[in-house]
Amino acid sequence: MNQGLNTIAALCVAASALTAHVTLARDASPQWQETLDAAKGQTVYFNAWGGGDNINAYIRWAGDELKARYDIELSHVKVTDTANVVSRILAEKSAGRDVDGSVDLVWVNGENFRSLKQNDLLFGPFSEQLPNLALTDTTSVTLTNDFSTPVEGYESPWGGAQLTFYYDSRRVEMAPNSAEKLLEFAQQNPGLFSYPALPDFHGTTFVKQILSETISDQSLLASAADPELFLEQTEALWDYLDQLHPLMWREGASFPSNIGQVMQLVDDSELAIGFTFNPNDAAAAVLQGQLPSSVRSYVHEAGTIGNTHFVAIPYNSSAKQAAMVTANFLLSPEAQARKANIEYWGDPSVLDSSKLSSEQQSLFQANKLESLLPADQLGNTRQEPHVSWVELIEAQWRERYLSQ
Repeated sequence: MNQGLNTIAALCVAASALTAHVTLARDASPQWQETLDAAKGQTVYFNAWGGGDNINAYIRWAGDELKARYDIELSHVKVTDTANVVSRILAEKSAGRDVDGSVDLVWVNGENFRSLKQNDLLFGPFSEQLPNLALTDTTSVTLTNDFSTPVEGYESPWGGAQLTFYYDSRRVEMAPNSAEKLLEFAQQNPGLFSYPALPDFHGTTFVKQILSETISDQSLLASAADPELFLEQTEALWDYLDQLHPLMWREGASFPSNIGQVMQLVDDSELAIGFTFNPNDAAAAVLQGQLPSSVRSYVHEAGTIGNTHFVAIPYNSSAKQAAMVTANFLLSPEAQARKANIEYWGDPSVLDSSKLSSEQQSLFQANKLESLLPADQLGNTRQEPHVSWVELIEAQWRERYLSQ
């Protein structure tokens, strides 16, 4: 590990030490104190993706803090697909289990949130009662709408995400920072780019990004897709992919299985460009020796798709107060700074830095990795298309490219 990376690691450790001495946002209201009192001794069954060691370790840390500060037990129920959690809560409602549900808090966004909300499976609105929500930009469209579904207080923001590309600067002179330039790069450098096959989340996100850059009327993406007009409206997308695929890795005859394989292929020099939905992933991979130090990150000039992921409380939770305290703690400067730190997770914060004290802002200083992430200004964030577009995109993609 070079000297610059060692310095970064030292800063991360220093920030971690400082974290222990910074207090949470004031929990001053009598109503919130009643919530804190009721939460004591409760156990929160937190259903969250369990496929990342760093994420699992972060949730364990949060559990230790919640126990020490609030006498709350946090039990991480590791899931592989949040849709299964939605189905379980729906089954409990159908069976009349309106109390003592098996889920107290769930990591959720997008289509799963819409399903929970439409089926009246959520407790709330509750997020406006969380003291630390005031530390976010409560007017941000990515915090008030989840894949075009109004949040309306039924979930609390936890982290940010934005489609971010990265390239090996030893092999690529200039980042192809648009869909058009990416196609030109592939034409000049065949075999050096690919993306995971749909319905992989990252593969679908890449295709949605290309759709957002090629569709003639972007405003269409904010509303429900019209199946009868879908092929006409997405004609430019399929024309683009028809051109791109023969120029990709293995001539588009096969696709990487997931975004982890894409990263491995970049590290092995089989690909020169990769992408992720976490702006800090490439920097973290460099720090951990999973990518060469010559890797640089970038976003498309006109913006890339971004969203916020949330936590929500099911309607039949038996630990609603403790779930609210947990959601509030996850929004605290300490928890958000640790989560944003690439030594621990690297998940972007949802806090508005202008609303933080200088002491709270200092927690985030160790995450400024300009040497590894020169494109740390993420520019415009393109909104996620309405969730109804996804099913149509994935079905058409499979018909065109997997049935051949």
